[in-house]
Amino acid sequence: MRGGGGALHARAGAGGRDTSGGAPGDGAGGREAPPEHARPSLTPPHIPLPRTAPTPRAAFRPLPVRDARDAVTTAALFLRWLGYEDVSDAGPEEERPPSGARLTALGVVAQIEPTVRHASLRDVECAWLTAMAHSATCVCFALCDFTPTARTRADELNVALFRIDLTGAPEPLNGAADELTATGA
Repeated sequence: MRGGGGALHARAGAGGRDTSGGAPGDGAGGREAPPEHARPSLTPPHIPLPRTAPTPRAAFRPLPVRDARDAVTTAALFLRWLGYEDVSDAGPEEERPPSGARLTALGVVAQIEPTVRHASLRDVECAWLTAMAHSATCVCFALCDFTPTARTRADELNVALFRIDLTGAPEPLNGAADELTATGA
């Protein structure tokens, strides 16, 4: 009831006449809504949209994986799809991983295990250490899977884990991977 009586009182006025200027029963009180351009924006122009804002991104188009090189190529294509433009193989010898392959781009270091061996705890930790040295996001891909200890440690370190199936589609395996897939670079 609160607030409803004030409008009725304003419409009826002192002598029971309609003083609002509007038509009886229109409920608007005779006032028109302000034009659309006169309403203030709910988002100030100086505040950027959050990283989780949806971006128009086409669906990832996987390529079939027939060998180890295809797995590395799929990881590179997926990183580009996420928004990392300058993906390339790891540079000097000291940057090469103990096993598998490594891709780098501005803001990301990716470890790829392109064989049927499970990616190990050591693979995840070495990739994470390299990423931390470059102040970059760490992502690990495996053609087969990750050992249970590697998965646990990746969750603790917030390392995104992806399994690449033979169709070439990277499957997110943990929360960090889900978030990276949703937000992109």
